[in-house]
Amino acid sequence: MPSKSDPFTSSVWTRPPRGRGEQPTLSREQIVRAAIELLDSEGPAGLSMRRLGTRLGSGATSVYWHVANKDELLELAVDEVMGEVYVPEVGDTGWRVGASVLAMGMRAMLLRHPWVIGLLGMRPNLGPNAMRIGDRTVALLAAAGFSGMALSHAGSLLTSLAIGSATTVAAVTNSTRQSGLSVSEAARQLEPHLERAATEHANYDKWRRETDVTGMDPEQIWDEGFTFGLERLLDGLELWLGSNAGGPDHPAD
Repeated sequence: MPSKSDPFTSSVWTRPPRGRGEQPTLSREQIVRAAIELLDSEGPAGLSMRRLGTRLGSGATSVYWHVANKDELLELAVDEVMGEVYVPEVGDTGWRVGASVLAMGMRAMLLRHPWVIGLLGMRPNLGPNAMRIGDRTVALLAAAGFSGMALSHAGSLLTSLAIGSATTVAAVTNSTRQSGLSVSEAARQLEPHLERAATEHANYDKWRRETDVTGMDPEQIWDEGFTFGLERLLDGLELWLGSNAGGPDHPAD
């Protein structure tokens, strides 16, 4: 049995709610929104209970009434921004469109709040918004014909694509911002190195010259790349559904 201090299973969502008592002036919603503002501007390293209390003008007392520590506060913040991800209900649209809405929404949320990326998997997402996403995703994929572990794998593929894309974009954006350059400016500064490397990497150089991405908007390239990958992923899942009808993970209707 895991101990009460187990960092994975110990969660703000699993501990019993606090008694009514004398509640502080600030609500949990106010505290979480202020924490998200700090996280968006400075990342997890910039968030502390003391700094949050100062931002709220109440000290840390009100914060500790709602959460025991920073980890619990981060759990609340992650679930709050998960509320920005929409998953269509079964019957509102086809499964491919619904899956696309999920993946695109997850990626967009992570790009708005890149600090979430480093927290995913640290603890189970058991908050109401995360559970809503999971429930609707199961319903959407089950209606398409997925079942058992195949359904789980299909859902993981969609979210993994979104997380992978957002991770790369967020990392490049953050690095170039710290250098004081735009992504396009940084790419142009690399051109002399790529020219020197051309003779040793002829295949890459031929593709680079034929494609000529230097004048393209980096965000457009990232968005198009994500859309391309998502469509090919959905093509593969649709092909799997067609070829595995009646199998153990996809019983025939």
